[in-house]
Amino acid sequence: MASPCAGVCLDNVTLVRGNRTVLDRLSLRLEQPRIGLIGDNGAGKSSLFRLLCGLEQPQSGRVQWGAVAGLAPAHAPATTPVAGQVGMMFQNPDEQIVFPTVQEELALSLRVRKLPRAQALLQARALLQERGLAHWAERAIGSLSHGQRQQVCWLAMLIAAPSLLLLDEPFASLDLPGQARLVQDIGRASQQIIVASHILDPLRRFDRVIWLEQGRVRADGPAAQVCAAYESDVALRVASGALAQER
Repeated sequence: MASPCAGVCLDNVTLVRGNRTVLDRLSLRLEQPRIGLIGDNGAGKSSLFRLLCGLEQPQSGRVQWGAVAGLAPAHAPATTPVAGQVGMMFQNPDEQIVFPTVQEELALSLRVRKLPRAQALLQARALLQERGLAHWAERAIGSLSHGQRQQVCWLAMLIAAPSLLLLDEPFASLDLPGQARLVQDIGRASQQIIVASHILDPLRRFDRVIWLEQGRVRADGPAAQVCAAYESDVALRVASGALAQER
């Protein structure tokens, strides 16, 4: 008999969107502190994240949240995570940001937890001060670059402090200093973090990397090994001309 789920576990999960099977009988135990998720566009990475944070429900199979929800595995909810315990950073920050200024956006994460507005704004400004970004507090979101807005989304997740952080292509719009800061933040964070990324270098030091292909697991294991296998596969497809045919 399998041991109780200590993180987030998927049991024979199938997700269908329209006439396309996005995730195909997927079974995973996501229990390590740092997990990377790789694969081509359309492999199912973002769809898996949407399942993990409860934005979608599978047509069959089960998603189980264990220690992530702050509960003993035997008491974990079987269908949806406890509110506020799973946070997701979307690929496009404009799909996530709600308020017009940086401090208001950060304060929103605390307001959800019923913190008074004045106190939430105070904590938001304190975090910005700590990060050397005090001058961002009253800046309009529209005045920020795409990469800066992505940083705001990351700071909003940090201040909300859910138990599980899902980061969907978090490095894509960041400059090199921004990527370096995010790698450092990920390393220091106390929460479990799962990162889906086409930029592989930051993932090589993770506990585990999962390679998805057409909604199934192609490889799953030590981070550096799985990243190298994926790179070799892409190189082989490029050399054979198969990659051009796929596109």
